[in-house]
This record gives sequence, C-alpha cells and structure tokens, in this order.
Amino acid sequence: MDTKNLIEYLVAFGLTGQEALVYLELNRSGKSTGYEVSKVTGISRSNAYKALEGLVDKGAACVSEGTAKKYTAVGIEEFCQNKIRTLQERKEYLIEHMPREKEDTEGYITIRSDENISDKVKNMLERAEKRVYISMAQNLLAGIKTELEALVEKKIKVVILTDKSFVLSGAKVYQTQNKKNQIGIITDSRYVLTGELGRGKESTCLYSGQVNFVQVFKDSMKNEIRLIELGVKDKK
Repeated sequence: MDTKNLIEYLVAFGLTGQEALVYLELNRSGKSTGYEVSKVTGISRSNAYKALEGLVDKGAACVSEGTAKKYTAVGIEEFCQNKIRTLQERKEYLIEHMPREKEDTEGYITIRSDENISDKVKNMLERAEKRVYISMAQNLLAGIKTELEALVEKKIKVVILTDKSFVLSGAKVYQTQNKKNQIGIITDSRYVLTGELGRGKESTCLYSGQVNFVQVFKDSMKNEIRLIELGVKDKK
C-alpha cells in the first residue's frame, strides 16, 4: 500500500493529513525530534511540532525526555485498537441516549456511491431477522459473503439470484441471467434496496419500506425464481 493510501486510512482513524505523514515518519525512523521530522518530511518546523503534539494528544505517539525532546510512534495495532474501543463505547452511549426518531417506512431514500450502498447492504443483512432475498452479480456477492454466512449460521432464510455459480451452504441459490451492476435486496418482507452497485461514485440505489413497493419487488423476484425453476424442469 502506498503512502497516499496509508495517510487516507490514518485520517479515517482521526489524524490530520500532516499528523498521518509525521506518524509514518516516526514509524520509519523510531525516535525523532521535531527538527528531524521537519527536515525529512519537508513540513515547517512549527507545523512538525504541532503535528507531533497532536499525535501525543490522540494517543499515536509518546514523548521521551532527554537532552532533546524526542517522539516515538505508538504501535499501529495498539493505536487502532484504542480508537476502536473508544468508538465502541461512544456508539453504545449514543444508541442508549439518542432521541428516538419514528422509523419512516413510507418514503423513499436515495443512496449514492459504492461505499454508502455497501454499508447499507451490510446493515440490512445484519438487521435481518427472518429472511433475505438477494439479486446480485456473483462478483458483488463475494463482498458480502461473510454477512451471508452469518445469516445462515443464525438460521435465517437466504435466497440468492445470481449470474454465475456461487456456493453458500445453507442458502438457496438460483443461477439466472447476467446481473451486471444491478442489485436488489429484500429483508423480512419489509425493506427493499434496489439499483446499481460497482460503478464507484456513479452507483445509485433506492431504499424503501413502502409496503406496495416492497410487495411489487417481492412479486417480481418470485416470478423470476418460478421462471428459473420451470427452465430447470424443461431441461430435465
């Protein structure tokens, strides 16, 4: 992974861009002074010291006092785990204390970009209680196989329509025509997500709990399954 990606991932853990760059340098060099960090990274000395102090405040670096003040990076696994633990604690607090908004099952929500759509898909699967129907290309299914295996493990009914061979023990899998980027998901006969996935920021999906929309989509998927089953019988 190149420096750009490393910095991007470190920023996701709460560091600024300059702090991430300095953190990488500390990992490469071991103990360093602000002057040394500034010289190697090209960051001004004042900004280097500011970034170092930021790292200390955020638990990503430690200070060792001596003839010269030097900084050492906290190990990446320890730093990330501390952040995850803190976020988990805050998540639990927010879930317990956040004002309850009435769930909107009547409207439609547009979700854009692969990242946001993938998150929505995984959240839908994690919240499913009884059954899940999925229509999706085989290459896209690979990205949610862990979540699908968890559903099967919990004895939740999983039905999959896909364009190529896909093995998931405990699930009912139908092979159908090329799905390309089209996806469709129904969870518990209550919620639907439909649209495109795999086109980066161009991907768009519609999410709804509107009863009539869910029923129409459910009927469409059932009809597709019937056609597949009839085709299999004809071949026999």
